[in-house]
This record gives sequence, C-alpha cells and structure tokens, in this order.
Amino acid sequence: MGEHIPVVTLDGPAGAGKGTVSRALAQRLGWRYLDSGAIYRSLAVAVMDEGLALEDRAGISAIARTMELRFESDPSPRVILNGRDISDRISSETCGNLTSKIAALGPVRQALLQKQREFRQPPGLVADGRDMGTVVFPDADYKIFLTASAEERAFRRHKQLKEKGIDVSLTRLTNEIEERDQRDRERSEAPLKMADDAFLVDSSAMSIEQVITCCLRWIETSRLR
Repeated sequence: MGEHIPVVTLDGPAGAGKGTVSRALAQRLGWRYLDSGAIYRSLAVAVMDEGLALEDRAGISAIARTMELRFESDPSPRVILNGRDISDRISSETCGNLTSKIAALGPVRQALLQKQREFRQPPGLVADGRDMGTVVFPDADYKIFLTASAEERAFRRHKQLKEKGIDVSLTRLTNEIEERDQRDRERSEAPLKMADDAFLVDSSAMSIEQVITCCLRWIETSRLR
C-alpha cells in the first residue's frame, strides 16, 4: 500500500464560490489545488479553436486526452494550454456555456478523469468541481457541497462582469445560471448532486471569509473524529 494522500472535494453549482474557497483552503492547508472547471473550460477553448462540432465526440475526446495543460500561480493564477496563456478566454460566458455542454458528454468525461486524478499528490489535494466527491475522488476524506441561490450567484457574476467593464442583463444571467444548473443536474453522465457523506454549505448569506472559516472548522472537527 502506498502513502495515503488526503483529499478535500468541493462540489456545487456554478457561481457558488467554489474556486475562491478551494484556493484559500489549499493555501491554508498547504496542499495542492485542482480546478476541474478550468480543465473543462480549457477543453472548450481547444474545441472552439479546432472548430469542432459538439456532435464530434471522438474528436473532442481525442483533444481531451492529448492537450497539454498546466496551472501557474505566480505572480497570479494562469492557465496555460499547449503553451498559450488562455486565462482570459476561459472566463467568458461563451466558453462557460460550451463547457457545460461538453461536460455532459460521457466519452469526454472519461478522457479527463485520469488527468484529474493525477493531481492527487502529497501532502494533499483540494479539488473543486461538480463531481469531485461523487465520481473523481469518491474516497475523499472531506467532502463539501457549496451552494447558493441562483439569484445570489447571478448577482455575484453581474458584479464581476461590471468591474471588468462588461454590461450584461442580471435577468439574463439568472436565466442562464438556472438553465446551466438544470443541464448539470439532468445529464446522464456524472450529474451534479451532493455526495451522501458531504457537508452542505449554503453561501447565499455568507461572506467568502465566513465560508472558508466554516469549511476549515468542519475539516478540523472531522480530523479529530
């Protein structure tokens, strides 16, 4: 038996704050960080660049297996795909919507499964996504399901986009988030759902710092059991 490498998974719908919370947990625990959403978004960028149709599952799966991806955090978080910085591109709404559709394809999820599991390295891993605790790391030591109302998530996204000088309708954002939630919940492959042994955190009325503190306390309490 090899060394046991502990894993914290954070699952939940888009815009619940998983990325910010996960990065903070990884930093405070001194563990590695896996942004599974960025892996899928990077694949969406690669698919757009190749001009592949959504129906071309074999082509998309081939790209998923062969794309070279790395995450850099110094001096700021960056995503490098096949040697190119695509950090700005993966945050677009177009990329987000295509990502949700690609993520519903079984062969594609299978192709990316091993890529994600390779991030499990000492001293530990914090992984965020939609199916980290149910499919990718079902044996994770600590599973957290982070959610918030669709209205609150749309409000947060609207604020982010306004700060970038992008004007988007709040109503449209809310509708898009609700549609994406429904797609993620109803897909046949690894649907968005809370693991039976996960800790539920609703961040609708909480600050990011409160969420981080709540998760750290729960992890620490669970360790002592």
